[in-house]
Amino acid sequence: MRKWIWLMLLVLMTVAVLGSRGSRFFEQRPSPTIVERIPVKTPEPQPESKEVYIAPQVSTEKLLNHIQKLNFQRYTTKERSLTRTYITTELKKVGWKPKLEKFSDGVNIFAERPGTNKAAKAILVAAHYDTVASSPGADDNASGVAVVLEVARLVGSRPTPRTLQLAFFDQEEAGLLGSQAFVSKTARLQNLGGAIIMDMVGYACYTAGCQKYPAGLPVTPPSDKGDFLAVVGDTEHLFLLNAFQNSQNIPSTALNKQESNLPAVLTLPIPFKGLLTPDTLRSDHAPFWYQGVGAVLVTDTANLRTPHYHQPSDVPATIERSFFTGAAQIVVNATSALLEKDQILETQPPS
Repeated sequence: MRKWIWLMLLVLMTVAVLGSRGSRFFEQRPSPTIVERIPVKTPEPQPESKEVYIAPQVSTEKLLNHIQKLNFQRYTTKERSLTRTYITTELKKVGWKPKLEKFSDGVNIFAERPGTNKAAKAILVAAHYDTVASSPGADDNASGVAVVLEVARLVGSRPTPRTLQLAFFDQEEAGLLGSQAFVSKTARLQNLGGAIIMDMVGYACYTAGCQKYPAGLPVTPPSDKGDFLAVVGDTEHLFLLNAFQNSQNIPSTALNKQESNLPAVLTLPIPFKGLLTPDTLRSDHAPFWYQGVGAVLVTDTANLRTPHYHQPSDVPATIERSFFTGAAQIVVNATSALLEKDQILETQPPS
């Protein structure tokens, strides 16, 4: 009997213990928190905002004023000396320090504004300042001198990677003597990346047949009207011609839309340094070509267009104001674009 009692007590104790544990086994655990997954949209990459380069706007008034101030024959020694005085005075007004460089037959003017990158080669902008006898040379070449002075005023105070050099050549009319003397200093050519030479950039004509072309040009003439600016360069340095091809795409700060109108640009890539087209060697760019330096001639095509070439009638009144302003703006645009770059100026193989 006792065995059964003890057995019954053992069974009751076992049930009690299991019952207490079972309350934990069947305990309802709290439901896990439900987290709603919301897809996160990755923002699309925005294109990098590129700073738009705006070229400074030339002043028609200042350009024409230079031509008026140079409205005299610049042929004799005294006349050329007076011209140098005017040019150096104007350069000093806008912060330049011009130097006179004498050679056997005349005096060149040179000035330089260093760039921010010493390894980047310089860009030279130049024009001749002398005339033939009996001509006041408004177009030939007070127009070129005026544009160089505008480049000095507008670009000279703007820091750029490349160095900007200015030159005013003497005795171009006597056989390119000034530019030949300039390139004879070979040490200065080592850091020269390219030259922009202006010779007559102020005349335009708008009647059919007023524009002529020399034989053997490597391009088809765009028009028989003289309403474009010609840029002549050697095929070994096409980057200079490319800068002028793109010069019309650079916005300017012109407030008057009429003043921002630019003439068409005809670029002429000349092979074999002009040996097959001697008419393309008649100005101060030619000595640079034969020293292996890239150079372009910017011109209204001279006697192929204007009846006033080397005549007493080459006076300020014959300058075509709108064309001249546009030509100057194109030079400023191309020069500014070249100065803003600091990569190597590649020399292209002849095409």
